[in-house]
Amino acid sequence: MLPSQPLPDATQFKTVAIVGKYMAAGIQDSLSEIAAFLAGAGYRVALEAETARNVSLPGATAMTPAEIGAHADVAIVVGGDGTMLGIARQLAPYRIPLIGINQGRLGFMTDISQEGMIPVLADMLAGKRESEQRSLLEGTVMREGQQIFHALAFNDVVVSRGPTTGMAELKVEVDGHFMYNQRSDGLIVSTPTGSTAYALSAGGPLLHPSLSGIVLVPIAPHALSNRPIVVPDASTIVIEIMGGRDISVNFDMQSLASLRHHDRIFVRRSAHAITFLHPQGWSYYDTLREKLHWHEYPSVAGQLK
Repeated sequence: MLPSQPLPDATQFKTVAIVGKYMAAGIQDSLSEIAAFLAGAGYRVALEAETARNVSLPGATAMTPAEIGAHADVAIVVGGDGTMLGIARQLAPYRIPLIGINQGRLGFMTDISQEGMIPVLADMLAGKRESEQRSLLEGTVMREGQQIFHALAFNDVVVSRGPTTGMAELKVEVDGHFMYNQRSDGLIVSTPTGSTAYALSAGGPLLHPSLSGIVLVPIAPHALSNRPIVVPDASTIVIEIMGGRDISVNFDMQSLASLRHHDRIFVRRSAHAITFLHPQGWSYYDTLREKLHWHEYPSVAGQLK
């Protein structure tokens, strides 16, 4: 299970940070509406610095992610899952709970609709909410015994071949035990959160966010016996580049390209975790049903074909 991270009591929420996908259409109106509500309710309003450079909100204090971590009690993220991914990695060391307002398309992590968001936020900030924790991965790239890259990943760490090259040849170890050699387009190492992202499209399983597991999903493997596998989240996974050209490793949206043969990528669960706050009555299964359209029945005409 994920480590416990006690949250401030609702009455202790005093400073609320807002993070926005500033390039999205209509974002100014959404952010202004949220900021006006928060100020009217007596909260101190902070605006993430990059958002503040592109959106004007009178009365809001611009803060870097580090300053948000030091001074804010909760952050409201307005955008899509990509916006949430970016800020979640930066705020992970500070244990700031996150509330997601969906301005994007899919919204597995930003799950509150813009329509009627103010009453929902009012209830949540007053204590009527659900809380859950999500694990992160940390990865380190080693070359000839020296660390050349280190990053956190909320969704996944992906090792992949170049767009115009042949297969990647990878050697995979788990906790010092050789697991397999693999020829494929790459390998996805995913958190339970990331199991609904690239790992799902590559044929991986869905993992409930509360599960203590890491899923490894081959991308178009040469041998069909190379199947997805879930390992304990206490595991250390080592991926060594054995062959192939233009191999890269991607930590969510952070890439390190031009890996060399025998470079090794170490992946393990991070000591940090992210806390999501949801409206009261929220259910992960409701989210899956809505986003994956599990609530839709095939038409009678379709069944007769």
